[in-house]
Amino acid sequence: MPLSNPVKRQQIHTREVRCVGYQREDGLWDIEGQITDTKGYSFENHDRGVVGAGSPVHDMWVRFKVDDDLLIHEAEAVTDSSPFTICPNIAPRVEALVGLNISSGFTRAARERLGGTNGCTHILQLIIGPLATTAFQTIIPRKMHAKQSQSSSASDLKNASASQPQLLNTCYAFASDSAVVKRNWPDYYTGK
Repeated sequence: MPLSNPVKRQQIHTREVRCVGYQREDGLWDIEGQITDTKGYSFENHDRGVVGAGSPVHDMWVRFKVDDDLLIHEAEAVTDSSPFTICPNIAPRVEALVGLNISSGFTRAARERLGGTNGCTHILQLIIGPLATTAFQTIIPRKMHAKQSQSSSASDLKNASASQPQLLNTCYAFASDSAVVKRNWPDYYTGK
C-alpha cells in the first residue's frame, strides 16, 4: 500500500543507503554499506566547484569482516565524494572498531571511537544504523537455520529453544504479548 498522494512538490535532497551481507568462503562474513546524498539542484562548493544536480555530495563506503559472533575482525571505509577535500582523511579511523562486537553496547562504543571530530557523521550513521542491522540480519538467521538443521532429536530442538529469544521485546511484532511470540516462542508469551 503506497503512501497517500502528496501535493505538487520538487525533489531537493535524496539519501540512499545500500547494505549487503556476504558469506565468505573462509567462514567469515563481509558486511558492506554505502551512503550517498544528492541534491535536486546544482550548487557552488568552495572545494569542488559546481556540484551538479544529482551528483553525489556524499558517497561513502564501509566494509566489516566479522565472524559468527558478530566480532569485527577488519573495518575499512572509503570516501568517494564529500563536500570538503579533507573528508576522505578520516576514513581509515574506522579501523578503531576492530575488536568490537555488533551487539548490546555497540552504538555507544562506536560513538566513543568515531564520534565528533574522531570521525565522519555520515560514516558513523551508516555504521550504527543500517550496517549493524545488516550484519545481524545476515548472520543470525543463518546461524539459527544451521543450528536447527544440526539438531537431530526433539530434545535437541527443545534445548536449542530453551534460552530467551534475542528478538523478544525488540519491536511491536516481537512484543512478549504478540501473536508472533505466542506462535514462535509460546514459553515466553505473556498475553492473555
